[in-house]
Amino acid sequence: MPRVAILDDYAGVALELADWSPVQSRSDITVFNRHLGEAEASGALQPFEVLCTVRERMALPRTLIERLPNLKLITIVGRSLPNLDMAAATERGVLVAHSDFAHPRFRTIRDATPELAWGLMIATVRNLADEHRRMRDGGWQTTVGMTLAGKTLGLLGLGRTGKRMAEYGGVFGMEVIAWSQNLTAEAAAAAGARRVEKAELFEQSDVVSVHLVLSERTRGLVGETELALMRPHTYLVNTSRGPIVDESALISALKTGRIAGAGLDVFDIEPPPADHPLRLLPNVTLSPHLGYVTRETLAAFYADTIEAVVAWLDGTPIRIANPEASSAG
Repeated sequence: MPRVAILDDYAGVALELADWSPVQSRSDITVFNRHLGEAEASGALQPFEVLCTVRERMALPRTLIERLPNLKLITIVGRSLPNLDMAAATERGVLVAHSDFAHPRFRTIRDATPELAWGLMIATVRNLADEHRRMRDGGWQTTVGMTLAGKTLGLLGLGRTGKRMAEYGGVFGMEVIAWSQNLTAEAAAAAGARRVEKAELFEQSDVVSVHLVLSERTRGLVGETELALMRPHTYLVNTSRGPIVDESALISALKTGRIAGAGLDVFDIEPPPADHPLRLLPNVTLSPHLGYVTRETLAAFYADTIEAVVAWLDGTPIRIANPEASSAG
């Protein structure tokens, strides 16, 4: 029977949230509920024909793919996976099956990330993580938070998530401003925001929230120059992708009090090392890339994955991102 690996099921819910029986009846499934580094993965994943991934939780570089001799299929959530070497997979005849976000099953998941972003914002400006730890330790309040009403929310990016954030900002009585490289004043106004230049956004915002797709244009977009424009009482929230913000510049700004604090759900390396500075700074509120992690979202992800694996087992693979792999390997 083919061997199927479900990777990075941190919460141990993959088999619970979707009906895997069409796969289980025809293959041997193993669930990995912790992150595997490349060295460990190269040994642990050698027997498997199918790897089922969840977003960017598992990196699949050429150096790993070339050490998995039995690999035939990789399933990914979305149309591409930034940390998957597609060329290496294709050369070795490994098919990559992508998701179908147009499917009705995905309509219920669109609020997952903006809801998390807003919750992280509140937790950050009200120091909830710090006060929570203090309460657990038997202490009492020592910090002073900031009210969002009447403040300015700066949105870097006004796509699907950014538009939802603009709505939340309006409900909370905030002025909402926005910038992205192709954003027009008309599009911003239609979403309930005011379009400003990039420098103005950092100068005027009390909270800057990042909602851009990671690309070569956006990598390092928030750096020392942008952080220097922010005022000492302001906050940065990032639930998009870690490398959009220059990590070393952010750490410096947090250590020196250039900004009051940050709420981070994403990081350059995930998970970050145990001794990473961002884990240790007192003015940072952290969450472990939870933006899309809800029962509804994961159920949709896994249902899509099952569909792709069953099609491959049937000999009629679907949604293949690299069809040329069929004649390679």
